[in-house]
Amino acid sequence: NVDVEACTARGVLVTNTPDVLTDTTADFGFALMMATARRITESEHFLRAGEWTKTGRYDMFVGNDVHGATLGILGMGRIGQAIARRGAFGFGMRVIYHNRSQLAPDVEENCRARYVDKETLLRESDHLIVVVPYSASSHHAIGAAEFKQMKSSATLTNIARGGVVDDTALAVALNEGSIAAAGLDVFEGEPVICPALLAQKNVVLTPHIGSASVSTRRAMAALCADNLIAALGHGAAAGKPPTPVNPQVLTRPTAAV
Repeated sequence: NVDVEACTARGVLVTNTPDVLTDTTADFGFALMMATARRITESEHFLRAGEWTKTGRYDMFVGNDVHGATLGILGMGRIGQAIARRGAFGFGMRVIYHNRSQLAPDVEENCRARYVDKETLLRESDHLIVVVPYSASSHHAIGAAEFKQMKSSATLTNIARGGVVDDTALAVALNEGSIAAAGLDVFEGEPVICPALLAQKNVVLTPHIGSASVSTRRAMAALCADNLIAALGHGAAAGKPPTPVNPQVLTRPTAAV
């Protein structure tokens, strides 16, 4: 939402709030993946509509197990690693990941995660979670071609940014059964949502709330304030904001905040 290059060119300092939301977002991503795999939203709508009185089949809302399944992670930064640990240690999942570069061996061991190429990630994942940053190179990193490589029983969860997944292609894949289900917290052009996605029952949709816990939002607000106070030249960290995005601006004689 911020044109960092334009800000830098004009001497405007930009800061952000990393780290303080890592675990909360990882919790949410894992919860969204589980809700998708076990068809939580779809079954709740069924119950609220009073449909439960009409059927009681043994295969009603049968989903896919999370425990012991293969968890695939696209983008293995702080949040990706936190998700990997939840899957490996909490649910006994086999964790594979793809990233721009392979993690150090000790980090992989800490996450019990194995680096694979993108094709292997798509082919072997039972549950694929997208956590890669958005950029020109990651635009539509998951699209029609990628869905064709995934298991028909697989789920996709996107907690990265809108545009990393081609929402229109995803709606087609869900409708045709190329994959089983999807969970999305981010969308292309949000808050406008692709109408074809809204028409699908096998998708869990949330309004970009991955970091929405009381303690985390307070921590984010506090970090914003710390950045602002320091940038204005006050406090113990005067002139040294904790988390600058374009720190080169700080060396200029006149920087705007």
